[in-house]
Formats: sequence, C-alpha cells, structure tokens
Amino acid sequence: MSLVGFKITNHPQQVAKRGAKDTVDERITPAWLFDQLNERFDFTLDVAANATNAKTAAFYDLQSDGLSRPWAPHRVWCNPPYSNLGAWVSKAHAELESGCPLIVMLLPANRTEQVWWQDLVEPHRDRPGSIIRTEFLRRRFNFGVPGNEEGKFHSSPPFGCVVLTFQKPVA
Repeated sequence: MSLVGFKITNHPQQVAKRGAKDTVDERITPAWLFDQLNERFDFTLDVAANATNAKTAAFYDLQSDGLSRPWAPHRVWCNPPYSNLGAWVSKAHAELESGCPLIVMLLPANRTEQVWWQDLVEPHRDRPGSIIRTEFLRRRFNFGVPGNEEGKFHSSPPFGCVVLTFQKPVA
C-alpha cells in the first residue's frame, strides 16, 4: 500500500458548515492538568470555553467567539476545538504580536504533519529566541466530555497531547 497522494482530512462532523459545536468539539481539560499549568502561568482568560467548563473567571464561549475577540492584555489558556486548530494557532500568533504576554494551548500531538503545524509551529519552536515552546505530555489522559464532565469514564483520545507556550523571548 502506498501513501502517495494521501491527504489527511478531518471527520465530517468536525468541519461541517455549522462550525464548532460543544457536542463535537468539547474536550474538557482535566482539573489536575489545568491546575499544574495555572500554577506556573497564572491564567486570566480562557478563550475557548463555555459556562460549564471555563477554567478562569473571564472566558469566551461560542457566542462571544474567542477567534474574533482580543486576548491582550490577558494571560491566556486555550484548549481549542480540534476541528479548527489552524485558526486558533494563527490567532495565537496574531495576539502575541498585538501585545498578549502569554498564550498556552493544549493540542493533539498527532497533527505535526498538518499544514498549520508545519507553517505556524515548526519554524517558531524550541530554538534560542523562539516564541513557541513545546511540551509533549507523557501519557494519554481522560478529557471530560458532555455527560462525563470529570472524565471519570473512558474518554481518552487515541493520541497524546502537547502544550504550546507562546511568549516573546526576554531581550
């Protein structure tokens, strides 16, 4: 079998014209993981949340649309809808340039071959003076999902995750 000509595509539920829906895209960050990261970064805005899973007092949901609203001057937490990752990473770049001091994103670690990763992450990560640091997490873990918000039942995705930290280097 040859992979020549193979093109990766998202599941139709993820890219339908209706856009992101909580019932498809909602992956609630486990409290233990958010707490560890929040202790390090002290987040003030969750840009991809809803009223039941927001990790900070200030948050953007589907109606307030974190992709169209400014993130600065906040310290941002983002566990974006996996159906539109490129748009969220692109927005992180734009917001960093607009004065947002810190953006931390939780993303699937199995998308490194996709165009958005190759164009928006790879050239900017883990080098002296780079604006993105990657932290590949050690194991898979259960996300909360609607009806299983605490992730107590099997709800781990079939992939690991990576934490991207966007921050301008200190001069």
